[in-house]
Amino acid sequence: MNKAELIGGVAEKAEVSKKDAEKVVNALFSTVSDALKSGEKVQIIGFGTFYTRMLKERQGYNPVKGESVKLPEVKIPAFKAGKTLKEGVR
Repeated sequence: MNKAELIGGVAEKAEVSKKDAEKVVNALFSTVSDALKSGEKVQIIGFGTFYTRMLKERQGYNPVKGESVKLPEVKIPAFKAGKTLKEGVR
């Protein structure tokens, strides 16, 4: 499912126009992104938790030059599914 299909599904289930659904989906994405950028986690009971975690500094490989490179520590977004979502997917 891509973003357009998600918007279409939201519009259908909420019985609103696609334009209104797009505003809601974009607002949701923006709000979650802003919270993660500021170090907060976003917990949606029954669905899951969005949070950030740190990837430690590690060795990588540059296949073009054929040499090892040092990859710095980096903060990445992560998601842990909630119990209801896990059970619904099974």
